[in-house]
Amino acid sequence: MVKEKNIREITELWKEEKKKYVKKSTYAAYQLLIQNHIDEYFGDSYEVTEEQVQEFALAKLKEGLSEKSVRDILIVLKMILKYGVKLGYFEYKPIEVKFPSNNTKQDLEVLSKQDQKKFMDYLRSNFTFKNLGIFICLSTGMRIGEICGLRWCDVNVEDGVIMVRHTLQRIYIIDGDKKHTELLLDTPKTANSVRDIPMSSELLKTIKSINKVVNSEYYVISNDENPIEPRTYRNYYKKLCKKVGIPELKFHGLRHSFATRCIESKADYKTVSVLLGHSNISTTLNLYVHPNKEEKKKCIDKMLRSL
Repeated sequence: MVKEKNIREITELWKEEKKKYVKKSTYAAYQLLIQNHIDEYFGDSYEVTEEQVQEFALAKLKEGLSEKSVRDILIVLKMILKYGVKLGYFEYKPIEVKFPSNNTKQDLEVLSKQDQKKFMDYLRSNFTFKNLGIFICLSTGMRIGEICGLRWCDVNVEDGVIMVRHTLQRIYIIDGDKKHTELLLDTPKTANSVRDIPMSSELLKTIKSINKVVNSEYYVISNDENPIEPRTYRNYYKKLCKKVGIPELKFHGLRHSFATRCIESKADYKTVSVLLGHSNISTTLNLYVHPNKEEKKKCIDKMLRSL
């Protein structure tokens, strides 16, 4: 016999269970998705059908959410439903959602070689700790949270590597009726994101010249015991782009630019994947490896020559 509880009640039980096992930032993200999307649409329901979920997904796309954002919401919804099945509040019903076909692939935001060189030349000539952080991002592909959470003790000049061990982010906390944000220094995004990135000769030389006079516990881009949070650093970066006269890409475009330059230089794909901290090489391949017409022709010619 199936027990009676609505989705909102089951969600509360699921949240209590999930809280024990996931990172604080992950739990906060779950709460936000539930509050902003799932609860309003499904909260009062005692069962959820595939038709309802399909309708929900299309409605969210129509509101302007990206397909990735909708998929993230559906992942949380399905986890809640599976938990309800486990506790005996639902009968299992497989749910598959179809998304409208979209043959137009969005281009990555990447600096041209000319703009990247111009930017790096400016950063070399105008040293500040904030500018050093952007130079590090262009030289290592680090994420904004990783660079904001980087301390001098994470910069190993003896081995010539930057040790990515933390990420800094502002998370949204929901505690009953109370809501607030909190700045959180946490472990990186995934286990693969914990990594050591070798510094280029130029970056190592720059770091060595200041490493002996900085406090090892200070954050690199603030050179202070208090960090600069990602939103503030993004704003600084945007103003700097205008000042230097380069396209105002999202900050993540620096990471894309690093990866693209690596691929263009014929770097091994697995190595690039490890440097970026991707969970698997397929992520790297799907994002950055797009053979052009000439490369395709060379491949076919090479194959035919081998016959």
